[in-house]
Amino acid sequence: MKFRFSLKYFVLTILIFLVEVLIATKLKNIFFVRAYLGDVIVVILLYTFVKSFFIINNQKLILGILAFSCLIEFAQYFNIAEKLGFREGSLMYIVIGNSFSWIDILCYVAGCLLLFLFVKFINSKEEIGVN
Repeated sequence: MKFRFSLKYFVLTILIFLVEVLIATKLKNIFFVRAYLGDVIVVILLYTFVKSFFIINNQKLILGILAFSCLIEFAQYFNIAEKLGFREGSLMYIVIGNSFSWIDILCYVAGCLLLFLFVKFINSKEEIGVN
């Protein structure tokens, strides 16, 4: 893993983050979007964020993001945000989350699978020279 700033991935990170904020604020009453799509997109946000600063193997990164996401989800089962002293409604309480769900883990898996397929598709296009 080498450090290298990528403006392309950084701009993507900002755009995806804005989509997540839009989902959390303006689309929060649309159950499917808030409950599922946000969790699918968050793993893509993490991917683009890491790729903004590091050259790293895509498959290892995607697996690492899946493991990290599941770890955070399982930490929610044990109310980790409260145990760390974050008040309900605070930014860190919201970021960490407060309720465990197997469906969230399925959403993380779906997001990582979509990301894996997209990265594989883009890499195969680059290998054959298609722009």
